[in-house]
Amino acid sequence: MTAGGRWQIEVTRVTPAGGSTVQDHVALAEIELCGELIIAASAAAEDRLSLDRIDEVLLGR
Repeated sequence: MTAGGRWQIEVTRVTPAGGSTVQDHVALAEIELCGELIIAASAAAEDRLSLDRIDEVLLGR
């Protein structure tokens, strides 16, 4: 975590050396869910999403 309280992740490589692509369906699904949470959080009026709202986003209710 950085001093400002935000997470910072450095991505050094997204494909293996040699240029071939790897598709990890679980990782792609997790990335999509994280994206949905980010969208919901940015649209929320409150500072944090409630547990119920997180469930709505993740479970597609």
